[in-house]
Amino acid sequence: MPASDPANSHPLRAPAAAVRENAHAPYSNFKVGAAIRAKSGTVYVGCNVENVAYPEGTCAEAGAIAAMVAAGETELLEAYVIADCPSPVPPCGGCRQKLKEFGATGVEVTLATTDGVEMKTTIGDLLPGAFDAGHMERS
Repeated sequence: MPASDPANSHPLRAPAAAVRENAHAPYSNFKVGAAIRAKSGTVYVGCNVENVAYPEGTCAEAGAIAAMVAAGETELLEAYVIADCPSPVPPCGGCRQKLKEFGATGVEVTLATTDGVEMKTTIGDLLPGAFDAGHMERS
């Protein structure tokens, strides 16, 4: 998962960066934007929405996934997350599980800073040994 300074802009960077500006982060001042590409090719976006009653807020990744599901889709093929920080910030544990719910282990997730540093990883690398529906099946 080495970080890099990309020569070419990632196609999900612009929508993730744009929606990040809409984040409601009056308590942490830490705005995050996410863009996901669904199986249809449609791009869905989300931003973090904080609430004074922590932890009732919503993460950017969860917002993008909710928009995808609200549109009737249930499979993501790619994700991009951007924040204003010195190095790319990985999703929280809950968002890693949400990404796994709707994406395969090999789905690429790009983590980025507003300064252009990107780090590519996969859902499987972010959440090894993921809990899934198969764990609830009885023989």
